[in-house]
Amino acid sequence: MSDFNQQIIEEFRSNGGKVGGYFEGSDLLLLTTTGAKSGRRLTTPVMYLEDGGRLVVIASAAGADRSPAWYHNLRATPEVTIEVGTETYAAKATVVDSEERDRLYARMVEKAPGFADYEAKTTRVIPVIALDRQS
Repeated sequence: MSDFNQQIIEEFRSNGGKVGGYFEGSDLLLLTTTGAKSGRRLTTPVMYLEDGGRLVVIASAAGADRSPAWYHNLRATPEVTIEVGTETYAAKATVVDSEERDRLYARMVEKAPGFADYEAKTTRVIPVIALDRQS
């Protein structure tokens, strides 16, 4: 994990889900996945939006030509842990596609215009993932 991500994770956990700097004011969650190869639990800060009682994240990797490692991990093991605010819970990750994917991506662009730049930087279709709380 990068030092940058580690600092955000520590700040998030110390401040009830709030962070400053680049992500100040952003809706940020901590996504913990199981490494597809290592089997280790890995936590990554990710921007999200709410959609009908579920949370939605975008595997943009800032417009890189490859999806982020956390995306490959949740494809292999869709059972994840979410930390949002001061709450922690289990969720199941589902990749959404076609019109639903396009609708949700457009909502994220409205909320965080940088996501339009990410899409313009790459030829891949950036995955959109719904996170549904598990009981």
